[in-house]
Amino acid sequence: MPEVLTTLPWSPGLSVAVFGVAGVLTVVGSIRLVTLGDTLADRTGWGEAFFGAVFFGLATSLSGIVMTAVAAAADQPQLGYGNAVGGIAAQTTAVAVADAFQRRVNLEHAAASLSNVLFGALLIALLALALLGTYSPEVLVGGVHPASLAMVGAYLGGLHLIRRSGTSPLWQAVATTETLPDVPHDHGRLDRTSLASLWVRFAAIGLLVSVGGWAIARAAESLVLVTGLSAGFVGAILMGAVNALPETVTAVAAVRRGAPTLAIAAVLGGNSLDALNLVIGDIAFRGGSIYHAAGPEELFVTASALFMTAILLGGLLVRQACGWGRLGFEGIVLLSSYAAMTIVLAV
Repeated sequence: MPEVLTTLPWSPGLSVAVFGVAGVLTVVGSIRLVTLGDTLADRTGWGEAFFGAVFFGLATSLSGIVMTAVAAAADQPQLGYGNAVGGIAAQTTAVAVADAFQRRVNLEHAAASLSNVLFGALLIALLALALLGTYSPEVLVGGVHPASLAMVGAYLGGLHLIRRSGTSPLWQAVATTETLPDVPHDHGRLDRTSLASLWVRFAAIGLLVSVGGWAIARAAESLVLVTGLSAGFVGAILMGAVNALPETVTAVAAVRRGAPTLAIAAVLGGNSLDALNLVIGDIAFRGGSIYHAAGPEELFVTASALFMTAILLGGLLVRQACGWGRLGFEGIVLLSSYAAMTIVLAV
C-alpha cells in the first residue's frame, strides 16, 4: 500500500477525494444489493421487512462498522461515536428522501408492516441504552462497558421477538387500496439463479461497499487534524452522510422497484446495526468506555437520532395518506430536524 495512504494527516484534497470515490462505490453497490435482496427475501420466504432489516442492514452497515472501529482504535472515540449516531440520523432522513419517489401515497402508508414498527421500537431502546451508558458509572467488564453487553442482548432478544411476531401477529395494519403488500415479484434471470449463488453475490457486493470504510475513517481523522473541524461535526455529519448513503440509495431503489416495505426495513435495520457500532467502538477503544468519551456534540446527535426515530415510528402508526409536497408530516419533521442538527453542529 502506498505510504501516502498509511501516513496521517492526508492533504484536504486527498481526504475529499476519498469521500467522493467511496460515495460512488456505495451508490453502485447499493443499487445492486436491492435487486439481490428483493430476490432473496422472496426465495427464502423471510419477507421484505425481516430480510431488509437484518441482512440489508448488515450489508449496508459494513462500511460504517469499519469506520467506527478504525476511528476508535486510533484513539478517536468521539469520531467513531459520532459516525454511528450521525449515520442513524442521516439514514432516518433517507426515509423522507425515498418518500419523494413514492407515487400516489405516503411511503409510510404503503409500507404498512408490524415488523417495521417493532424495529423502530427496538432502535429507540438501543439508543436509550447508549445514553444510559453515558450516565452510568464508568466500569468495564472484559474490556467493555456493561451498556455494550445490554445492547447486544437487547438486539438479539428483539430479533427473536420480531421474528416470532411476524409468524403469528396479534396486531395487523389495516389494508387500504394504496397499501402495497409484501408479495413475491418476478425477478427475471435471478429467479433462475441458484440460492447459493445469490447469497455469494449479495455477500461479495456487501464487502465491496465496506471496502471504503477504512479509508473514510482515515480521511476523517485527517480532516480533524488539518482543518480544525470538531470531531463531532466530522463524525456525525461528514462520516454520517457517507455512512447513510447505502441505506438512502437502497430505500430509493426499493421504492422505485415497488418494494416500499423493504425500503423502510433497510433504513430501520441499518440503524439498529449502526447503534451496535457503538459496541464495536467500545471494544476497539482501549482508553476506557466509548460512552464516557462522548462529548456534548455526540450526545446531542444521539438525542436527535432518538427524536427522529420516534417521529418515524409515529408516521408508521398514523399512516398519513397524503401530506405536503408528496411528503407526510414525518418527512417534513425529519428533514427539518436533520437540517437543524447540522446547523447547530456547524456553528
